[in-house]
Amino acid sequence: MKTVVIGSGSWGTALAQVLQDKNEDVIIYGLDEAEINDINEHHQNRKYFPDVYLNEKLRATTDINVVKDADVIVLSVPSIAIEAVCTQVQELVDHPIIIVNTAKGFHPKTNGRMSEVIRQVMPADKLSSVVSLIGPSHAEEVIIRMLTTICAVSQKEADAERIQHLFSNQYLRVYRGNDEIGSEIGVALKNAIALASGMLAGLGYGDNTRAALITRGLAEMIRYCSAMGGQKSTMMGLTGIGDLIVTCTSVHSRNFQAGYTIGKEGNAKHFLETNTKTVEGIRTVKIVHEVAEQLGIAMPIVTEIYRVIYEGKNPHQSANDLMLRDLKNEINE
Repeated sequence: MKTVVIGSGSWGTALAQVLQDKNEDVIIYGLDEAEINDINEHHQNRKYFPDVYLNEKLRATTDINVVKDADVIVLSVPSIAIEAVCTQVQELVDHPIIIVNTAKGFHPKTNGRMSEVIRQVMPADKLSSVVSLIGPSHAEEVIIRMLTTICAVSQKEADAERIQHLFSNQYLRVYRGNDEIGSEIGVALKNAIALASGMLAGLGYGDNTRAALITRGLAEMIRYCSAMGGQKSTMMGLTGIGDLIVTCTSVHSRNFQAGYTIGKEGNAKHFLETNTKTVEGIRTVKIVHEVAEQLGIAMPIVTEIYRVIYEGKNPHQSANDLMLRDLKNEINE
């Protein structure tokens, strides 16, 4: 079974190495010639992992035609690029493939989940299924083979099981699930909560505050997930609380780092003007806030993050306003 990983960034490289470590038929496709050459010639991807040497058998290419005979295509690109990449792929393949999505976000215009976007672009006769390979995982740890667990989620059980077995090895354990709605919402929405976690750290708050944020953030994720048709139990697993914890507490998280900068500076203006990295939570918080407003879903944390990012509110004031809300029963709120 041939796998093509589209995206030579950190996560694409890490997942490709997982497969190469198992001697699977895998190749990375990327646009950046410097990254591709670094992988092929030096067995490194120093842009993302300065001190790490990759499996020497791992190969990469800038030739998109490599997807033509693929059985599995892994999309390791930002959510905003999923539609364009799938358009390119569907023009080249002539047989049903499994598309593995790793992006955690929503379509910037339709608000669609990533699996929905992929199915809308890919013709039915060229798509076996979409499997989301998602969960609490940082590429910086997987690339050095630290023990990690994630989830393969799909409407098609057989393909979820194929991907589960394809990627599982001694340091990456893959579970499988079928709640596509809940899982995709969970891993996207936690990015917004992670922005708040970073802001609180930037403001100087400690463990008590972070514990409160994660707990109440999970409550908002459950409410939103349930309103969208997902399962509450999914929020108790890897694509819910698992991904929430790792993203809210790790310095590897771009969303945490972004929030930290905003909290430290006391506003989002400078960060938004100078940031050059993909921070999925920035777009996610806007989409979730707008949908929650339309449907009347109580999302006080998301609302405050939105106000900091898009309305220029001081993050310290947002933290105070959350603390001074009307007192309520924890379970019923």
